[in-house]
Order: sequence, then structure tokens, then C-alpha cells
Amino acid sequence: MLPAKRSYYMKLSDNKILITGGATGIGLGLTKRFIEEGNTVIICGRRASVMQEVADQYPAIISKVCDVSVKADREALYHWIETEHPDTNVLINNAGIQQWMKVEDDDFFDRAQEEIAINIEAPIHLAKLFINLSSLQTIVNVTSGLSFVPLTKTPVYSGTKAFLHSFTISLRHLLKAKNIEVIELIPPALNTDLGGKGLHDHAPPVSDFINSIFEQLKAGKMTCTFGFSEAMANAGPVEQQEAFKRLNP
Repeated sequence: MLPAKRSYYMKLSDNKILITGGATGIGLGLTKRFIEEGNTVIICGRRASVMQEVADQYPAIISKVCDVSVKADREALYHWIETEHPDTNVLINNAGIQQWMKVEDDDFFDRAQEEIAINIEAPIHLAKLFINLSSLQTIVNVTSGLSFVPLTKTPVYSGTKAFLHSFTISLRHLLKAKNIEVIELIPPALNTDLGGKGLHDHAPPVSDFINSIFEQLKAGKMTCTFGFSEAMANAGPVEQQEAFKRLNP
């Protein structure tokens, strides 16, 4: 079952927000919407050219080149925020990669390690670092509807999102005493380049997901779902098993 509404204190405006992977896909959708809502947004990512394109479109954006799969880069990012932007009060762990692959592939383990570093190690480490920031009020983790029902074409990605879903529930409980709220955004497949160009052209647009989750955030929900992810988050074992068969014929 989804968590009940919380004692809600996250403002949707007047925040300073760090969004990992904030220049593409869902991250870009969040970046645009939070700017429209009157927030200061910091984005980080591996590709400076892509971030610059977004910064050219939205001059108010603050950008930082950072590869969150690298421990030293994550630590450098935190120390930069601590020094240059100590009033940052929201961390959004959005960066993620999706590998379509088979266990028999020669490069399977190497690609799996990359997914684990970005999808698991990064949000765990950043959460640990940023709770030391005195201004921090909210951590947002972006998981997936595949947290509940895996797509076997993306075996490691599905597993990493199931891990992050579970970790988010624990983190929410563990940080109550520090008065830091933990929000989970659970998207379904959306029309992005996640996993490769063209793979999700059939899926709903990111804007529909963003509009939905902002309504849910305004309503005070700790866990925000949409479409397939809403159905799977509320499904029982039989429904999830049926969904697994449909996803993996």
C-alpha cells in the first residue's frame, strides 16, 4: 500500500534545489517546472555541452559538471554545494541509466556495474553526504514502476530501482528524527531516451507525469505515481504476476 499523506512542509517555490541528471528526460522536466514555480535550480551531469544547452534556455540555472557514478565526484559536488550554495534545501536523486541487455552478453557485468554505480551507489552516497547540510529539508528519490514488476530486458535496471524503492522507505523512517522528509517519485515508462533513442516513443510525455506529480505534491503525498506505476504500486501479487507476464511474454 502507498503511504498516507504526511505532515507536509515542503514548499513548491522559494527553494534551492539540486537535481542530478537535471538536463535530460525527467530531470529536465523537473528542472523546467521548478523554475516556473519560482525556485533556484542547480543541475549536475556528466555532459557539459548538454547542460549548457539547458542553461542557455534558462539563464537562471546553475550547472555543475559531475559524474555521480564516481565517489570522488560526488564528494566534490557536496563540498561545492556546502561552500557555494549552503542554503540548498532539496536534493533530488534523479540521475539514472537503463541498460537493455542479456546475462549472456560479454559486457553484461561491466554494464551492470555502471548501472549499480549510478542508480544505487550515487543516491545512497549523496543522501549520506547531504544530511550533513544544515539547510536540507527534503530528499526526493526517483525510482520506477519497474520497482514492483521487472522488465527482464532491463534486468539490472529493474533490480536497482527495486532497491532504491526499498531504501527510500527506510530512509524516510530513519530521517524523521532529523526532520528531513523523503519523497519518492515513481514514473512509468515515459517518452524519453532512457535506454536508447526510440525505445519509449510510444510512452506518455514527460510533461503529463510532471503535471500529475506536482498535483500530488501539492496534496501532500510522500509517494507520487502515474499510470502504470500507480497501478503496480497498488496491485496485489496476482495483479503484479499478470503484469509481469504482459511485460515479459
